Amino acid sequence: MAAMDDARTPIHFARNETLRNGTPVRVRAIRPDDRQRIITAFHKLEAETIYTRFFTAKRALSETDLGRIDANDFVRAAILVATLPDGDDEIIIGGGAYTVIPSSDDVPSAEVSFTIEEDYHGQGLAGIFMRLLTEIGRERGIQRFEAEVLAGNPAMLAVFQHSGLPLSKHTEDGVVHVEMDLRLPAPPV
Repeated sequence: MAAMDDARTPIHFARNETLRNGTPVRVRAIRPDDRQRIITAFHKLEAETIYTRFFTAKRALSETDLGRIDANDFVRAAILVATLPDGDDEIIIGGGAYTVIPSSDDVPSAEVSFTIEEDYHGQGLAGIFMRLLTEIGRERGIQRFEAEVLAGNPAMLAVFQHSGLPLSKHTEDGVVHVEMDLRLPAPPV
């Protein structure tokens, strides 16, 4: 298991994790050589998963989407992928990311998002991404995560609810805006 000090060098960040069903996965920083793996993973996603992540139908990732791979500096953006071995290579089964966003109240904030391949839904992978991104974000001075989630995506809302972070949310036009405070642990329930 990598020490958190490795987060200072994103290319070296990697953790071995275990999903709820016992499947071992490697969660690591995305790398430039992942471009084709990301394209392949995207094409395996069902239309509903794509819609809940992007809020629109998409047949392919844009160059802007793929360009985020090169922006993974763990300062302005942190992008993690979960992989399984595949012979001499690996396949990507999910991703989690945060991207720094401007805030009106000067609180260092980032938008957080996840995409999980359907065969691995409900296995705790989004929670693993959430925990690791929270660690990285805190180390980098991020004090708030924000997310936009379709109201019809209760699984993603549950990930945030169970993150251990104090949160607030409001709904407008079928989209739930969630804010999570990284400065403090969640109050006891």
